[in-house]
Amino acid sequence: MPSETLRFPGHGGHALAARLDRPAGAVRAAALFAHCFTCGKDIAAARRIARRLAAEGYAVMGFDFTGLGASEGDFADTTLSSNAGDLVAAAQAMAERGLAPGLLIGHSLGGAAAIRAAARIDSIRAVAVIGAPFDPGHVTHHFEKTLERIATDGVAEVDLGGRPVRIGQDFVEDVRQGDLGAELKALKAALLILHAPRDAIVGIDNATRIFAAARHPKSFVSLDSADHLLSRNEDAEHAAEVIAAWAARHTGLRRPAPPPGLPEGVTRVSEANPAGFLQDVVAGPHHILADEPAAYGGSNLGLTPYGLLAAGLGACTAMTIRMYARRKAWPLDHVAVDVTHGKVHAQDCEDCGQTARIDRFRRLIRIEGDLSPDQRARLLEIADRCPVHRTLEARAEIETALQD
Repeated sequence: MPSETLRFPGHGGHALAARLDRPAGAVRAAALFAHCFTCGKDIAAARRIARRLAAEGYAVMGFDFTGLGASEGDFADTTLSSNAGDLVAAAQAMAERGLAPGLLIGHSLGGAAAIRAAARIDSIRAVAVIGAPFDPGHVTHHFEKTLERIATDGVAEVDLGGRPVRIGQDFVEDVRQGDLGAELKALKAALLILHAPRDAIVGIDNATRIFAAARHPKSFVSLDSADHLLSRNEDAEHAAEVIAAWAARHTGLRRPAPPPGLPEGVTRVSEANPAGFLQDVVAGPHHILADEPAAYGGSNLGLTPYGLLAAGLGACTAMTIRMYARRKAWPLDHVAVDVTHGKVHAQDCEDCGQTARIDRFRRLIRIEGDLSPDQRARLLEIADRCPVHRTLEARAEIETALQD
């Protein structure tokens, strides 16, 4: 996944630090990500979601709000409204690069900022919020004991998750101005609400109130046992998959053109989690996951490479049988293929002519329908005409090169 760092002027002219993740192939759509309160663009959940969307063909930009991370400015001078202003500036910076965002994603208080900013970004067609508050003022509960000092001194340092952060009175007053009801009613983009029932930071009742206030089209997806920060890899991956699938119909996600001479296009496999083995497998408009079991260092979120190979053999077998039965007008009601794979010694394989270990695939084919014994026997013979079967039996040639 190609990435680049860049800087652009925020709402107040300060240089904001951003990261733009591009897909390995053609850009099919663009998305803008707003991080959670006092977090930053490099929080794990934001990176994972960006990687997944990039695998789907999105160019995704995340940035540090004014005064956070590598961005200039003093966070004590910012408000929720200024965060929304930073989002508008970020969208403009993307548009100047030919990547006007159609999808806006906000996490936690970043979700509230996204809802506020959406009406000011003409290109936005879809808004997804994760663990967002309906009443932004809830955030002051995390430093309630410091509110009096903030009011007296105008600014005070508070401890949030073990990190010292300077909070100004303007921020407190801004988030206390009211809920997001008016912004939600005025929202002209499709809305997706993702929230975990066990979220201990922003309660699930916030999702209920956001959903009730918004107009259609709107959707709600439960994140089950996830925590507020989506700190588990599988929870961030699930959220990203849901957002990508939901947004495709609202952002006009364009299917990539197949390369010349390859009518079925290229199957692209790209690493989704460098800490494990999770892979994004994309072929045209289709996307699946490949992984390894947890016992082998993976996260068990997708088929293993050999599982994918067995799936190809099984699918091709079933399709070949169906095609033949359809052409013959035979009463085949259903076909299913169980495939297992293992390594065996060559001497266990007749006519192999080898002494090393080889791969053995076993297929158990179930066919249903009012078929005669001769028809069933013929369909079993036809299974061996499956093109993938023939490829596996033949000696394939693999060419490998490094891309410049």
